[in-house]
Amino acid sequence: MTHKINPPFRADHVGSFLRPQELLEARRQAQSGALTEVQLRHVEDKYITELVKKQQETGIKSVTDGEFRRAFFHLDFLRKLDGVAVTGAIKSHGSSGDFTPPTLSVTGKLGISKSVELDNFNYIKSLVDPTTGAVPKITIPSPTMVHFRGGRASIDITAYPDLDLFFDDLAQVYRTEIDMLYKAGCRYIQLDDTNLAYLCDPDMRAAAAERHGGVDALPLQYAKLINECIDGRPDDLCIAIHLCRGNFRSQWFAQGGYEPIAEVLFNKLNVDAYFLEWESDRAGDFKPLRFLPKGKVVVLGLVSSKISTLEAKEDIIKRIHEAAQYAPLEQLALSPQCGFSSTEEGNAITYESQWEKMKLVIDIAKEVWGDA
Repeated sequence: MTHKINPPFRADHVGSFLRPQELLEARRQAQSGALTEVQLRHVEDKYITELVKKQQETGIKSVTDGEFRRAFFHLDFLRKLDGVAVTGAIKSHGSSGDFTPPTLSVTGKLGISKSVELDNFNYIKSLVDPTTGAVPKITIPSPTMVHFRGGRASIDITAYPDLDLFFDDLAQVYRTEIDMLYKAGCRYIQLDDTNLAYLCDPDMRAAAAERHGGVDALPLQYAKLINECIDGRPDDLCIAIHLCRGNFRSQWFAQGGYEPIAEVLFNKLNVDAYFLEWESDRAGDFKPLRFLPKGKVVVLGLVSSKISTLEAKEDIIKRIHEAAQYAPLEQLALSPQCGFSSTEEGNAITYESQWEKMKLVIDIAKEVWGDA
């Protein structure tokens, strides 16, 4: 029987999974020149094939490549765009747990000479059995990632003396990528965004204000940017956004509920679904869900992807019903709070635990909604 394609699913996930050690070693060899890019891709293909099989065997309908071809959830995509440069390496700061990511800058006119994710999508698509209800999902960084951390100072003033032109070109790049993916058969795309979540954190807002000369207008500006990337899309293309407060080796970097951005997030941003972290007190309460309009879905990130401890089913179900006090249950779904490996280092969680957590999400979805 062929199932209706209808993402997001009641049991879903953010996208990344822990990398096998053999894959990490192959990536190190490729960086040193011991493996060619073609040889590395063969290794990646092998482990992605195994991962896709495991997802389908587990009962996951939203199937990804685990971001196995990336070191970072965002930089590997963005550095392939014309006019974008990434410099430096990840740096840890002693025992504090803080780290500095590589630096991203816009050095020329933005463009896209070749689709970044098309070949990757086609490979996943070749492995997925659509008769099971499984749908390939592509995760890409939100376009806000090109602007937020560096601001005006990171964008070449010769290429873009007017930032409006920068945002126009950035949106065109994303429209082109999304269109190429859609024409290849992709019907589920997720934008990964840390910046809207960071704007819920008072300390992060203060730091951003120094870069941008104020941040009060940024949520609406970013909603407009994302809308320009996705508006006019076909009705059968689901666009989701995931808001992340940081996910490096189980560390987080921001805290604060969604209230400062909730009205813009739910009513000005024209996505179909939201993957929102709510696994701890850092995310605040569920009251921002009162702004959720009809026709949209919030995927509740209630299961931690940062620790191996398995949550109690009854506790998660209780929290789902707490959320349903503010938004209709039929407009809610469930997932882990973030990916299991937003960077190739992965979180401090075991391979067994990540699959136990996915099975828990599926079991709860079936109990609460009757379907996963």
